Amino acid sequence: MKKMTIALVAVVSIMLATTAGLWAQDNDTLEKIKRSGKFTVGVVPALPFSYFDDYGTVIGYSTYYSHLIAESIKKELNMPGLTVEYIEVNAGNRIPKLVTGDYDIECGSTTNNIARQSEVAFSNTIFVVGTRLLTHKESGINDIPDLQGRKVAVTKGTTTESLINLINSAEKLNIEIISTNEFREAFLKLESGQVDAFFLDDAILAGERAGAVNPSDWVIVGPSQSYETYGCMIRKDDPRFKKLVDDAVALAQTSGEAEKAFNRWFKSPVPPTGTNLNFDMPDVMRNLFRAPNDEPYQ
Repeated sequence: MKKMTIALVAVVSIMLATTAGLWAQDNDTLEKIKRSGKFTVGVVPALPFSYFDDYGTVIGYSTYYSHLIAESIKKELNMPGLTVEYIEVNAGNRIPKLVTGDYDIECGSTTNNIARQSEVAFSNTIFVVGTRLLTHKESGINDIPDLQGRKVAVTKGTTTESLINLINSAEKLNIEIISTNEFREAFLKLESGQVDAFFLDDAILAGERAGAVNPSDWVIVGPSQSYETYGCMIRKDDPRFKKLVDDAVALAQTSGEAEKAFNRWFKSPVPPTGTNLNFDMPDVMRNLFRAPNDEPYQ
């Protein structure tokens, strides 16, 4: 009996060690990519950051960075034939799916903040936004207080959802907050008259407006309620992969190439409608490009 117990303990120990080893390997993204021969990028569709065109190809400003990172991985691992795969996720499941290894990175419009850093890590910042309102030009809404007793759309799992709830409670505005799963779903509620405004990051609002039936009917209004930084989201405790990602982002920004990408997606006509967002680069982003960093605003 004693021999059997010792043998059982030995088997369990080996199993635990093996499991721990596999977890350590899976938490090393570059090792995971090397074993699988595949680099998987999560996409939360948001024009013009990262979205699918009419042919199913992922395009956009943030996708520019994921392409650079893929090229860096190919060089680092000496894998010129590396497969790059894009999978769609949403604001609600993007973090759990990253943590469980369903994909390796998300370069889109995800805010880097202290709360999220308990679950995931972020690259150097790729974009800085302010949170504002999108509404009809004749709605009479110019700022958050004008929403009193009215309806506003937000997207589940976003920092703006938390923020509008806090403002609503603190200011006793009696706003009816409608949470949706997707950015496009929220805008369609606005466009169809189901809500009076859409509260989100101004650059994404500009992208949603560009896809409207009549873009000129919609205006982005009010002062920014907060400033937020977007980064490429990766798994925690993976310094080797984070350095590779940060280096790729920093080189693009300090060389001037990232500004060209910005102008391509925010100052020129973009698919699918050929609308120009006419979104000027904020001064905080110009400063960022001179000195790349991964610091959040909150």
